[in-house]
Amino acid sequence: MQDATFALAVGCIAFLLTVIWGEPLVILLRRFKIGQQIRIELPESFQTKMGTPTMGGLMIVVPVLAITALLNVVNLLRGPFTGRSVLLPLAVLTLFTLLGARDDWMAIRGTRKGEGMRGRQLFLWQNVIALLAALGLYFVLGIDVMFLPAVPFPFHLGYFYVPVAMVVIVGSSNAVNLTDGMDGLAGLISATTFTAYGVIAMLQGQVFLMRFCFTLVGALFAFLWYNVHPAALFMGGSGSYALGATLGIVALMTGHWVLWPIIAIIPVSETLSVVLQVSYFKLTRRLTGTPKRLFKMAPVHMHFELLGWSEMQVVQRFWLIGLLAAMVGIALALL
Repeated sequence: MQDATFALAVGCIAFLLTVIWGEPLVILLRRFKIGQQIRIELPESFQTKMGTPTMGGLMIVVPVLAITALLNVVNLLRGPFTGRSVLLPLAVLTLFTLLGARDDWMAIRGTRKGEGMRGRQLFLWQNVIALLAALGLYFVLGIDVMFLPAVPFPFHLGYFYVPVAMVVIVGSSNAVNLTDGMDGLAGLISATTFTAYGVIAMLQGQVFLMRFCFTLVGALFAFLWYNVHPAALFMGGSGSYALGATLGIVALMTGHWVLWPIIAIIPVSETLSVVLQVSYFKLTRRLTGTPKRLFKMAPVHMHFELLGWSEMQVVQRFWLIGLLAAMVGIALALL
């Protein structure tokens, strides 16, 4: 109980530090005109967001790295091995932040304005980082387990765990990125999923992982202070790719990564909507010569806005679904 209390206190500290750090960051981003580029095909309501500061992931990541390093400095240097295991999610968070920041920068100032890095190039680097992380999980931390609800023993996957871990990390990274399309949506969903996995880590006695999760939750709440509608700051790839990949690592470290599609039901739904949209478009074009769309626009949050829902209605309703799904995921982890 004391560990949980301390983790919640750390989350509060992360919130305060991130809120304080956020204001000068927003001013700095505005001064250097690091603003969001909006695609012309998006709904008219999105065009008003043109130029809003982006790369808001830096607001989240910098305090999390600083707080986690300070709290675990002794463990990181000479403490128990379980304490040093927090280095892996920290490394993934950092590397995917740098990759996402590169994507953001190219979309703002690069040769591909409004688009960022080429998809193949981005996907390649995601897989390189994910491979290093998967190898670290298997060979350094000795993790290769999968827990199933109501099954009293873990399944050890052996070497097969490495490609599975890569799929979870890269898939989670891109899923959260697709969710980052409305003010507050990705932040709320990410905070909810990290809370769920923080609770699971607590129930498993993984104290250091629990602290890390709640530190992220506190920083995400502070980010939402600036990101709620109308947003003064966007998360950008520097945040969404990093948070998604880190969520994948956390899920893998708990062994309950099978529950990720439930706990992260909104990012999963966003990803499926894009896959179905593209597949249906290509299939109808091939069969009839006239391509058709399954949704008005994908990801699916755009579909609901075009149906007449306000942005705030979409965000709040999606978050309620995500919250209920996270509760179901925790309950399944307890079976």
